[in-house]
Amino acid sequence: MNPVESVRLDRDRLNALYVQLGESGAEDVVCRAIEELAVRLAHCERCWRQDHIAELRKNARSLIAISEQIGMCEIAQVAADVTATIDNGDDVARAATLFRLIRLGDRSLTAVWNLRDLSL
Repeated sequence: MNPVESVRLDRDRLNALYVQLGESGAEDVVCRAIEELAVRLAHCERCWRQDHIAELRKNARSLIAISEQIGMCEIAQVAADVTATIDNGDDVARAATLFRLIRLGDRSLTAVWNLRDLSL
């Protein structure tokens, strides 16, 4: 079984960011957000593997605001789901939801990157 997550970007939110900040400002925000999301997703996985649950929760919560800012609302929802599984003490659901977040995050980051043809 190889689950594939579909990627959905809120293009309206992303376009609004470009209107609000201008092309240069928005690209700067998007680039920094993409970098931060990538770092935090990797850190979430590392926290899970090292059983640092409080730190995992903190990082999952931080993914919500960052991803919403650039139109990745589904990542925000799944990050909230990870937080809920931690709060509920459901280890199996936590693992499944976390790895869904990582799959979705990887695909979404690539989609945003390609959408705006950005380079670091």
